[in-house]
Amino acid sequence: MPDPTPPVLWRPAADARTTTRIGAYVDWLANRGPAFASYHELLAWSTREIGAFWQSIWDHFDVRSVTAPGAALAEAAMPGARWFPDARLNWAEHALRLERRADDNVVVIAHAQSRDRRTLTRHELRAAVARTRAGLLRLGVERGDRVAAYLPNIPEAVVALLATASIGAIWSSCAPEFGTRSVVDRFSQIAPRVLLTIDGYRYGDRDVDRTDEVAAIRAALPSLAATVVLPYLEAAAPRIPADALSWNDAFGTDGGDLAFEPVPFDHPLYILYSSGTTGLPKPIVHGHGGILLEHLKIHALHHDLGPPDRFFWFSTTGWMMWNYLVSGLLVDATIVLYDGSPAWPDLAALWRLAAEERVTFLGTSAPYLMACRKDGLRPGDLVDLSALRGIGSTGAPLPAEGFRYVYEAISSSVHLQSVSGGTDVCTAFVGASPLTPVWEGEISCRHLGCAVEAFSPDGRPLIGEQGELVLTAPMPSMPVAFWNDPDGSRYRAAYFEEFPGAWRHGDWITFTERGSCVISGRSDATLNRGGVRIGTAEFYAVVEALPEVADSLVVHLEETDHLVLFVALRDGAALTDALRSRLTGELRRSLSPRHVPDEIVAVPAVPRTLSGKKLEVPVKRILTGTPPDVAASRGSLADPTSLDAFVARAQQHVPTKPAEDP
Repeated sequence: MPDPTPPVLWRPAADARTTTRIGAYVDWLANRGPAFASYHELLAWSTREIGAFWQSIWDHFDVRSVTAPGAALAEAAMPGARWFPDARLNWAEHALRLERRADDNVVVIAHAQSRDRRTLTRHELRAAVARTRAGLLRLGVERGDRVAAYLPNIPEAVVALLATASIGAIWSSCAPEFGTRSVVDRFSQIAPRVLLTIDGYRYGDRDVDRTDEVAAIRAALPSLAATVVLPYLEAAAPRIPADALSWNDAFGTDGGDLAFEPVPFDHPLYILYSSGTTGLPKPIVHGHGGILLEHLKIHALHHDLGPPDRFFWFSTTGWMMWNYLVSGLLVDATIVLYDGSPAWPDLAALWRLAAEERVTFLGTSAPYLMACRKDGLRPGDLVDLSALRGIGSTGAPLPAEGFRYVYEAISSSVHLQSVSGGTDVCTAFVGASPLTPVWEGEISCRHLGCAVEAFSPDGRPLIGEQGELVLTAPMPSMPVAFWNDPDGSRYRAAYFEEFPGAWRHGDWITFTERGSCVISGRSDATLNRGGVRIGTAEFYAVVEALPEVADSLVVHLEETDHLVLFVALRDGAALTDALRSRLTGELRRSLSPRHVPDEIVAVPAVPRTLSGKKLEVPVKRILTGTPPDVAASRGSLADPTSLDAFVARAQQHVPTKPAEDP
């Protein structure tokens, strides 16, 4: 960790306790018994008295169940925690309550590169969900059936998710940029009854036809009883297969009651998937109650969202952040959708959207923020961002330079919330609070109810030292199960084998005495040479600070102790001897002599998943002889051709002599 303490870039307002939703919650608690003078006291209670904390979330946000819910935490084992065992509720009912919004208030705003701006008021959203619910029922969808969606981030997807959940059916979605194999790898595991899809989409200035892919997906899903096609690319000349229904025919008729099937707390709400870069993606089942409580907590108490807010997080329907965004409705915020490239016609596109819609909380990825920085973009000078109160960053660790960029080039007063969590819990474990400062380069705090620690290899909590990110107590939004894992063996193996009784997440994390933390990258991609252990995030922060480097990926081949750095260069840059020397010099000074690479190789692009994560482990497997189709699924990549350079590299000779001690 940096020493001394890094600069504070943002502090809570003096009146934060009286003007924020977490302040109102603390006061509400004090009127019922427990009183807390600081965020850290509140956090300690929330992770020590787990049941009492989550009961307070239930009560404070007036969660409704048609039956008495029972004990908040009836069984605290991990895995196997049981929450509110007698509850009967529905996530969609709470998302559509919107009690602090009038019927004519706009609650959904949608921008797309292929369509004009669209909005839905509270009344229009509820009516659309009722119609779509009725249409799904006519198609034979029942409680427990799976509805699969191959849809962009558009209002129809939001409406269909809410309608599916209202029935007690189970939602699962893939973004239309997913290739056929990636979609089939996911949906074939869950045997969907209905497929909701499009004919194509627009990305940047390209129209992408998806009719052939949809035909192949349908042929690979024998469980389908119906397919509903939205003519998204060619609305004026729809191409609907003869044995499919158009969206209007299925869901456009009048009528339908807005009703909600009461389901148990852990009844499946949706199925998300691991990245699927190696092997079949894990189908991660999330429950109605867990997602409801967790998203109420994080959106209200950490993001401070409520009725006045316009909440935007750039995402596609194939990333958990889309589900997270839709849950903004739970706290009466207006959600802002965007379908298209975040870099078209240029990197300022999202900032112009934020200014036009008076977005109050904008979420994006660390790579996007760093790309804006490297491009010299100064959004705060280009557009009016005076409405913006919060910026969220996830998908990768945000380095200190990214923190400085936000406050220097975007807004000096915005609350930057660098967060880290995962699809596994559909939320973040660590992030920010309106009651804690933002230190340069650090995630501000653990989130309420998240008993996060850095563990040593022998299971000891560490402060000031890098360790495995673990959870030592359950959270309601931990997966209900993996689909088709009847004995729970895959679920246990994924999280609980290394530290029995604790959840191992797979990230390196370091906590400070102040409670802030730094994520150093995936623990299975750590660089360990001569006993010096470095997270890849630290490595990339050094390499990508050089203006010539657009992206990078580092691989340590342990058998030969060979460290290879791959760099994707910006247009006009070349991997000259001078650039090699600067790279090795910066790595030697900033990390250690052991982390000077044995080779630096230029590649056209660094392979990333559709959600922006680098493929460190799959590339390492390719370089050590694993067949490419086994090591990685190209259909899950943002650029399927980005693996080609690494496959070619694997076919060349890899040095077998250990590197000299630098």
